Amino acid sequence: MSERVAGEEWRREVVHRTDVRMLVPALVGWALLATTLTWAEVPRWVLCAVLALAVAVGSSVTAVRRRRWWRGLLLVLGVVLLLQVAGSGQHALRATGDLDALTLARAVVTLEATVTSDPYTPQAQGGREPVVMLRASAHEVTGRGRTTAAHAPVAVRGDDALLDLRWHDRVRFRGRLGPPQPGAADVAVLRASEIVVVEPAGPVARVAEHLRAGLRRAVDPTPADARGLLPGLVIGDTTRTPPDLTEAMRATGMTHLTAVSGSNIAVVGGMVLGLCVLLGVRRRWRPVVVALAIVGFVILARPEPSVVRAAAMGLIGLLGASRSRRRAGIPVLAGAIVVVLVVDPWMARSFGFALSALATLGLLLFTRPWGDAIARHLPARLALLGPAIAIPVAAQAMCAPLVVLLQGSVSVVGVVANLVAAPLVAPATIAGVSAAIVSVVADRPAELLGWLGALPTLGITRTARVMAEVPGGTMPWPDGARGALLLAGVTVLVILSGRWWARVVLLRPVLALGVLALTAAMTIPTRVVTWPAEGWRVVFCDVGQGDAAVVRTGPGRALVVDAGPDPPLVDGCLDSVGIDVVDAVVLTHFHADHVEGLPGVLGGRTVGQVLTSPVPEPAHQVGEVTAWAGARGIPVSGLAAGDRLALGEVTAEVWAPVRRIAAGSVPNNASVVLAVHVGEVDALLLGDVERESAHDLLLRLRRDPAMAAAAEAFDVVKTPHHGSANLDAGLMAAVRAPLAVVSVGKDNDYGHPTATHLAMMSGNGYAVHRTDQRGHIALVERDGRIEVVTQR
Repeated sequence: MSERVAGEEWRREVVHRTDVRMLVPALVGWALLATTLTWAEVPRWVLCAVLALAVAVGSSVTAVRRRRWWRGLLLVLGVVLLLQVAGSGQHALRATGDLDALTLARAVVTLEATVTSDPYTPQAQGGREPVVMLRASAHEVTGRGRTTAAHAPVAVRGDDALLDLRWHDRVRFRGRLGPPQPGAADVAVLRASEIVVVEPAGPVARVAEHLRAGLRRAVDPTPADARGLLPGLVIGDTTRTPPDLTEAMRATGMTHLTAVSGSNIAVVGGMVLGLCVLLGVRRRWRPVVVALAIVGFVILARPEPSVVRAAAMGLIGLLGASRSRRRAGIPVLAGAIVVVLVVDPWMARSFGFALSALATLGLLLFTRPWGDAIARHLPARLALLGPAIAIPVAAQAMCAPLVVLLQGSVSVVGVVANLVAAPLVAPATIAGVSAAIVSVVADRPAELLGWLGALPTLGITRTARVMAEVPGGTMPWPDGARGALLLAGVTVLVILSGRWWARVVLLRPVLALGVLALTAAMTIPTRVVTWPAEGWRVVFCDVGQGDAAVVRTGPGRALVVDAGPDPPLVDGCLDSVGIDVVDAVVLTHFHADHVEGLPGVLGGRTVGQVLTSPVPEPAHQVGEVTAWAGARGIPVSGLAAGDRLALGEVTAEVWAPVRRIAAGSVPNNASVVLAVHVGEVDALLLGDVERESAHDLLLRLRRDPAMAAAAEAFDVVKTPHHGSANLDAGLMAAVRAPLAVVSVGKDNDYGHPTATHLAMMSGNGYAVHRTDQRGHIALVERDGRIEVVTQR
């Protein structure tokens, strides 16, 4: 009897054609909607007319022939038509009133709108004033003597006053309209100068904010990683997540944990369902209780479109996890995709929506069969690990081609990292939700629950940090659609041939291990294992959107030029090349992306002196640098053109600044420009000089034969301002070198490096290396030759 039951338990599940007959029309309609969203009005309505005619003809043909494939084609055409009409209707709704015309005219308007997102501050760079942003849904716009209705999303930019606004406040803004980025869902960008709250958020929003604030209070006493990540796991609040942890999670494919997703909903729903079973709740009432719990969670996380989408996908995922209802999951998923796109056609271009849908599809298609297959090869007591292993593998397989579009690389350790983290997500989420609820009554018990949630959360953060450092853990991959299609093809090939590979591994384990070892030896670059490269002279550190360079002055000693924006990143770079003594730190200018990392240079090292730009602006950063150095008794002094440095094996000459240039950015144009000589390497470090200062330097090169001769002998040029287009073509031609290094942050908000910058470098014969793509970049001297070695 037991054998028969076991045989039924492990019976292979098959996805029938009828299970996916709604999925294909949904995917086709989704793809076409994403393509046509930005079309002009006339072509969209022409397409709708053609589709309507095709549906009419298809209906008549189907009535006569009654063939199954005709009905399938008609279903595809009908779904495509429905989504196109929805998209056209949204465009028509957005076009009502004068908002479009006022945006094109860049008019000053009064706009009444409802806040639809939390205010946030994009990463500031290069002395720019911090900007606060939020999204809002416009209701009424007044400009040029007219008041009209509006029904469109807008992005709002402003100062710190925006931080006082709360989700769902009704606000009257006054400011200047401007066009959004091409392809953005927003109709306009409003630069707000006046803000008046017309009507505070309603009770639902206030309850949500109270619970969210309670969760933040509950985790305040916990370590920084838990304090930042636990609110992200529970409610998608990543405002306090350390930047280096964010980067580690991105490198390991774990960023999905920091957004409210279907997995959060599934955890909450599963927890409540388990409690219903334990408490003896009748089966017919359990779905109602679970649905109410999920509604409460949506209120906690705020019912924004992304959260509602996650709730829908999470419910479908729970449906798919049920063996008896799994076949219903795929049609329901297809229907949910269509409904979401009808309600909000701009979701067709949302990476978040695509990732949620793909992950849910992977759960429905693969979790059960893969989980059962894995469980069959595990001891009986560990059989429950089968589905637990299958879930992240299925999600990774489905989402990886889309993730390539976002980060241009494939995380080799992503599956392992998610497998290790997966058992920790549920207890962390449950403890976080409980802490938020209990905080309404008392803070002390909520803090205890916060600590209980912090323990698994710290396990997740440790996993991300350790896995991010695994040699070869991230594999470069082609960018764009080409890379996504290539990875999709590889994934399909692996899935189709998986059984054959499994048999090969079981029958010939020694051969399989040999092939694996050979593949690893061929694909993992030697430099990953041997970094830092022996004989290195100069290292350009990957410190995100900022600058930091290390010039070797002797064993364990260096000259550091700039410190980047983040202390842990520059500290890690210096540790990676074994620097214990810093003879001098040169801060080319006082912008945050060059000086905020200074504590990471000073901490735990002997530092001789800090040398700075002679222009003490901005004052805030000047005060910070002075205080940090003063606290450690390190002298600070200025540099100017003509100064010379001799530090161990290094000699350097200051080429700029000669004078204060009032045009452009004053601090950028006051950047210290260093011509550095170490061993056989000659490097020119241009700081953040802009066009005015760069042209001034070019004129001095033309007047000074010694400088002109030196300019022709550089081996590397650190290009100015992270790849900005604001540079002087004449100077870049005059200091032409074999190698150009762009110190730039991945996915930065400024579009750096610009196409203009890269084209200018390429046109002048530079080989361009970027820190966002290659990590730390070292110039190495070997047998009289100079080589470039990169960390990635």
